[in-house]
Amino acid sequence: MAEPRILETTRLQLIQMTLEEQGLLFELDQDEAVMRFINGGHKTTMEQIEQYFMPRLRRYHDPVKGYGLWKVYPKAVKGIPETLAGQYLGWILVRPMFFFTDSPHVNDIELGWRFKKIAWGQGIGTEAARAVADFVASHSEVNALSAIADEDNHASINIMTKLGMSFVKKAPHPDVPDNQQVVFYQRKI
Repeated sequence: MAEPRILETTRLQLIQMTLEEQGLLFELDQDEAVMRFINGGHKTTMEQIEQYFMPRLRRYHDPVKGYGLWKVYPKAVKGIPETLAGQYLGWILVRPMFFFTDSPHVNDIELGWRFKKIAWGQGIGTEAARAVADFVASHSEVNALSAIADEDNHASINIMTKLGMSFVKKAPHPDVPDNQQVVFYQRKI
């Protein structure tokens, strides 16, 4: 098995997640505040991760294209509190938009993110998402980057706008339960 790809920024190291790291997903999903805009604040069980999330991740995981999840770790540098250096803070998701439909948009790449509260408000989400977005956008077949969010998730929408994405529409997304409306943002490449 090849070594996971690593991306570096000034303050962060991003490492492609393997398919054996369910524990990191579980750890992140145990904070109700983190899960607020995902499922109303309910903690994810290990059974849900193993029976639902991991099989889905296996379907789009493609290390060569950068699809899957990228773990985010802060470096021991200026601008990062000492207590955070080296800690797993969260992940960046990369996959074709509408991947779990009959017509995935293989040229439009969906970005998503989830971070522990200790990382909030420090620009870490934007820095990590930008590094992954730049990597994915360098692939010649990619002509757009997209993201979705609950319309009240202003922190995620702020990351989208900092990535140069613009509001496209408010509509249901097939991955969001109960036909809930979300906002769609996109940046053409």
